[in-house]
Amino acid sequence: MVTVVRDTAIGEGYQRAALRLIRLRQYTGCCVSPEQIATLRRKVAWRILPLVICLYLVAYLDRANVGFAKLRMASDLHFSEEVFGLGIGIFFLGYQLLEIPGALLVERWSARKWFARILITWGMLSAATAFVETPLQFNTVRFLLGVAEAGFFPGIIVYFTHWFPARDRARAMSGFIVAVPFSLALGAPLSALLLDVHWFGLSGWQWLFICEGLPAVALGILTLFIFTDRPRQATWLTAEERDYLEGELAAEAQVKESAGKLSIGQTLRLPAVWLLALGIFATNTGGYALGFWLPTTVRNLSGGSDRSALLFSGLFYLCGVAGVLYAGYSSDRTGDRKWHCVAGQSLTGLFLVASAIPGQPFWLVMIWLCFTGLVAYSWPPPFWALPTQTLTASAAAAGIGFINMFANLAGYVGNHLFGWMKGQGASDSACLFFLACCYLLGGLIVSCVRTDTIALPCPLPSSTFPAKPPS
Repeated sequence: MVTVVRDTAIGEGYQRAALRLIRLRQYTGCCVSPEQIATLRRKVAWRILPLVICLYLVAYLDRANVGFAKLRMASDLHFSEEVFGLGIGIFFLGYQLLEIPGALLVERWSARKWFARILITWGMLSAATAFVETPLQFNTVRFLLGVAEAGFFPGIIVYFTHWFPARDRARAMSGFIVAVPFSLALGAPLSALLLDVHWFGLSGWQWLFICEGLPAVALGILTLFIFTDRPRQATWLTAEERDYLEGELAAEAQVKESAGKLSIGQTLRLPAVWLLALGIFATNTGGYALGFWLPTTVRNLSGGSDRSALLFSGLFYLCGVAGVLYAGYSSDRTGDRKWHCVAGQSLTGLFLVASAIPGQPFWLVMIWLCFTGLVAYSWPPPFWALPTQTLTASAAAAGIGFINMFANLAGYVGNHLFGWMKGQGASDSACLFFLACCYLLGGLIVSCVRTDTIALPCPLPSSTFPAKPPS
């Protein structure tokens, strides 16, 4: 059996490194049967993924619930569309500050402690959004929320490289990213209920921020006790399982190291890193705006109530759950990353174009939006598997942080520009067409990334693997 490694950075070094991987696995360490390997993979998946999915579910809901609260918050505070566009987008400027340092801290320090810090501070700031009264206060708390959450997403990607061999990484990413549409599918009806409560003199949108922000604080404290940084610290694995997993990950690391170690500066000069950064910038310029402004757009197009707009939006996100799960499975099964990513980006753009055609009845627009939801979250799992497969540990951490900086800068640009377009009187169809162009451009850029395919041996059915690389 082989795993296909997509080489976007190093090139010929992999040819020599492939032979080294075969030699590494000749050393005596611990014998593991195929049945034990399958058991270990399930054990790691069931221990790691539910935890990070839960964390990201809360994280993304706290990031995006301002789009739900906006339906009532705007009228209570007399905020214009442009004020909201700036406030939503400024979160991503704060997020930029700790992108690369956050990913490096996970690699070199402790994921457990770093994630706990992130969860506690962002939960408190998300709840504090309930008490803003002016645009300045709104912008300030959103900026600080971005600073608090910075480093979480790239940190998780790096964290996965400590637990999942390359063959399992896209599926792990799909399990992680499924938290995005699932959190919004869950958050939409929950927010619809909270918008109608008026407890202790506070409005529904204020309770929305409080009730959806405080769970992050509790999870942050819990993270200190239940997270495990690396396999060698996992008391829930047997010694044999720890040795095998550490050996498998070490063998992959040796391949990348021997292919040619790159400094952080060299990593940030690679054409592939820049193409991935620009590709996700274009895509997320449309993607983040779509996520934050969907409830408002659906309400305008349907002419219905705030509650019905949130329920229709929940249907869109529910379709996204199915799409992201299938994308990770299909990408790992075929070994393809790039074209799965490009297909998701391109189809999202095409379905948005269909939904933007003027004069359609709302039920038809909603069908197109459901198809959009099905593919809109399918591209990130294969996308984020690309840099982790070809770069050494520190270089991958820096590259991922750099790429994610562009991903989040797009959140500022897209939301600010969308709010400006709405403030200038642009129609909902015109705004949807703008989002479609962003997705199509992103797919075009990612399609230019070189992915020279080299087959590297993966776990041999009955082989002996080293507990650590030989000296």
